[in-house]
This record gives sequence, structure tokens and C-alpha cells, in this order.
Amino acid sequence: MMSGRRRFLGTIAGTVASVLLPRGASAAVLPGVTEWSPWGVVPTESLITEPAPTDQVAALLPRAIAALDTHGARLTDRTVLGLVDFSVPSRIPRLHIVDVAAGRVVSSHLVAHGKGSDPANSGWAERFSNRLGSEASSNGSFMIGETYFGKHGRSRRVIGLDSENDQAEVRGIVIHAASYVDPGFASQYGRIGRSQGCFAVGSGEIDTVLDLLGPGRLLFATR
Repeated sequence: MMSGRRRFLGTIAGTVASVLLPRGASAAVLPGVTEWSPWGVVPTESLITEPAPTDQVAALLPRAIAALDTHGARLTDRTVLGLVDFSVPSRIPRLHIVDVAAGRVVSSHLVAHGKGSDPANSGWAERFSNRLGSEASSNGSFMIGETYFGKHGRSRRVIGLDSENDQAEVRGIVIHAASYVDPGFASQYGRIGRSQGCFAVGSGEIDTVLDLLGPGRLLFATR
């Protein structure tokens, strides 16, 4: 089982890299550069300093796979899971949907954190809470629940499976669409808006996210 996981982790890292950085991508970004080299070819100011989706997934996936095992009795569908990396700012995609069976990242999306996690509205999640009224995000393993239609349109409930998020249902934590989760806003202001603790995604991406993260699947969030 462990060797199978190692093969999966290696496969998914390679697949993500090939999807996100196809051959020739460096030349497309930096005209005149035809071959990548780590030694002085790219000016310092051109280097990307934020974690790539590949790095985010590689860091979180082993913990998410462990969570699948821990909560296997409650999770009814282990083929696809969602990862939320709260260690990176809200201006970059940090919700990653992983096809475990195929060993690949299906898509990555902007996702908001709660106001209580970022009281200064800096774009960084600094604190987490499981308390009713905190308006903060919670860490841990969530099981995707049923779809409903509310004030944000099509949404999906989440059920907290760990002690640090087991009040998610009581708090009304869900996956929903929000106009404040917008790439243009993120580009202009260096952050997206904040939720009241919900996993809010862009209005144009909610259907994709909910179609991929169906009931009984794992959503694993952490910093």
C-alpha cells in the first residue's frame, strides 16, 4: 500500500508539472530565453517567488491521503478529493481538485478564507477557529455534503470530521459562489474578498467545483 502511494505521489507531481509548465513555457514568458537554466539566465526580478500549485499539492497530498484512511468509514467516495492550502495568499489559486484514481490535478481555483482568519484584510489567513460566530476558517478534514440552493445559488454543505472543525454544520460552513472571488480583483488589489468562514469560490467556477467535489468526498484544508 505504501509503495503504491509513493508511485501515486510521484506520478501526480510529474503530471501537474507537465500540465502547468509545458515545454517551452519559459521562452513564452521571457522572450529570447530558449533554454531554462538555474544559473543566472533569468533576471532576479523575473523569478516567481510564490509557491506553484505543484508545490502546494505535493506538500499537502500525503496528509490528505492519510485523512482518507483515517475517515474512510465515513467517506463514501475516495476517487476525488479537494485540497485547500491556507499557507499561501488568497490572490493565487489554492483550492486544488485531485483525481486520486487517475493520479492528476483536475483543476485549481481561487478560494476565500474567513474574515475572522484575516482581520486586517491582508489576504493571508493568520488564525483559525471552530467557534460559532468567529467568522473564521477551520482547518482539517471535511466530508462534502448535499447540494442546496440558497442566497448564493447552488451550494454544497460540508461536514467537519476533526475536533478542530466539527462545528462546521452548526456554523453553516459551505462551499458557495461569491462575486468577491475574482481574478481581476486579485490582480488589482493583491487579494480577494473574505467569507464568513465558508469556502467561497468564483461565480464562474462554482459549477465546476461542485460537479467535481460530489457528496461523500474529502475536502482537506490546512495551513
